[in-house]
Amino acid sequence: MTHTHLTIRHLLRPHHLLVLLTCTCLTLAAHGQTASFHTFFADSTLRIDYSLSGDVHAQHIAVDELCMLPHWAGRRTHLDTLALQGNGRIAMHDKRTGRLIYCHSFSTLFQEWLGTEEATRLPKAFEHVMLLPMPRDTAVVTLTLDALTGKPLATLTHTVCPTDILLRHLPSTPPPHRVVHAASHPQPIDVAIVAEGYTEAEADTFYTHAIAACQALFASAPYKRYADRFQVVAVALPSPQSGVSIPGQGLWKHTPLASHFDTFYSARYLTTLRLRTLHNALAGIPYEHIIILANTPHYGGGGIYNSYTLTTARHRSFRPVVVHEFGHSFAGLADEYYYDDMYEPYYIPGREPWEQNITTLTHFSTKWADMLPAATPIPTPAAEAAAHPLGVYEGAGYTSKGVYRPCPDCRMKTNEAPDFCPVCCRATERLIRYYTGE
Repeated sequence: MTHTHLTIRHLLRPHHLLVLLTCTCLTLAAHGQTASFHTFFADSTLRIDYSLSGDVHAQHIAVDELCMLPHWAGRRTHLDTLALQGNGRIAMHDKRTGRLIYCHSFSTLFQEWLGTEEATRLPKAFEHVMLLPMPRDTAVVTLTLDALTGKPLATLTHTVCPTDILLRHLPSTPPPHRVVHAASHPQPIDVAIVAEGYTEAEADTFYTHAIAACQALFASAPYKRYADRFQVVAVALPSPQSGVSIPGQGLWKHTPLASHFDTFYSARYLTTLRLRTLHNALAGIPYEHIIILANTPHYGGGGIYNSYTLTTARHRSFRPVVVHEFGHSFAGLADEYYYDDMYEPYYIPGREPWEQNITTLTHFSTKWADMLPAATPIPTPAAEAAAHPLGVYEGAGYTSKGVYRPCPDCRMKTNEAPDFCPVCCRATERLIRYYTGE
């Protein structure tokens, strides 16, 4: 995919700039019609456990179980808007009035797996867990997954009745935990840091690692500026064995979340497929975002938007990696590195990615065009990096051609980058403000 060099002056028209400055989130209901939280919701959590299954030929969504937890730790404003499109969405409508009362976006390992060779020959099932505010009255819930093309891949609509006798009430007694970073903001972002592969005797080591993760995160822009808006609790799940599984080395460990490297046969991709187990372990803890620390020096990690971050805690690059992976799971940022070994392209030419820090130039005016000096060439030649520290550099999203990033280097590209680039900072700041009621 090739593009002639343009300048920002040619690309950005005045009405595009107005849209960028005034619309920082995607509205699914009429402008200004955000529902009052207490009108439609009780102060408790509805947890819906789904099963996502299939292969490249057919995909299915099924409800596994509905659970209830005391207290709601998610946002109480912007209820009917999405900050980002994501690869999937959940929407809740009040059944009586038909009004959209809550929506949320996310990504899943299932959708990512559909882009692998294995998905062409073997159906599989993946767990998926959604946390929603508990409706006061019967609600209609719709879960939608998108294909890489952006078109709907699978959709399921079902009703939820808050008085359903089969709505499982989960225990409210929390597991062993410590507050490792306290918020002063009235509507904080609740983060749970969870131990994986730490024995009971290694609990203090885990808490030390959790504090180090917080220090790394809040030393980074823009988290440093908004540190008072985050409440972080470290949860010391005891593991029968120390360490985590590394299948490529024939090493299998018995750990609470059964996490392992070699996800999708990629050696450094560290994930857990046991999402129900993860959320069951957190019952009684206020949380909306999750960081899992793996007790291993083996390099790797993973981050899935609005699902979880999982990273090694004893590798020398632990600090930059946990910040990078949280950039995925919290801020919805894309990887800016590339290696051209994907089974199929993750970002399709002619379709603008929803992630704010990469572009295919299909609708670049919706990205960081307003941040560029007028003389910036688009794309920006790598040889001109010194003259244009912020530009449009080819190579991102796992491919060297047709996908572009804002800067020569960034925390979403390498561990050696000193911090996030200005585009990633702005995108993250928007999410922080969105979750905390601005």
